[in-house]
Amino acid sequence: MKLFLLLGSLNAFLSVALGAFGAHSLKQKLTPDKLDVFQTGVHYHMIHAIALILIALLSDKLVNSSSLVHASGWAIFIGIILFSGSLYALSITGLKIFGPITPLGGLSFLVGWVLLAVAAFKQ
Repeated sequence: MKLFLLLGSLNAFLSVALGAFGAHSLKQKLTPDKLDVFQTGVHYHMIHAIALILIALLSDKLVNSSSLVHASGWAIFIGIILFSGSLYALSITGLKIFGPITPLGGLSFLVGWVLLAVAAFKQ
């Protein structure tokens, strides 16, 4: 589970860096609506980066459900890429093709949280 600690830490770093980039570099380039979309991506990115770190820390506590915890981490990581990544791309490029990807990322987040809940229940 060191991998999820690493992924969580790197994604928390990226979230802060992208948040600063949005606040300082994109503020003059994007419309307020597009900047809000970008910031939503940053917000969910950070929440789920912290979730990855928590999953890494909980893996020692939920040893009887380690495969569920592992799957939860991957689902949340994929959610970060799909959800936040599509919002970043949508806000910067304006290409509507990225819009349908966002709900897939949200679904991946939901799957990750459910898997973590099931792992805790089975423990």
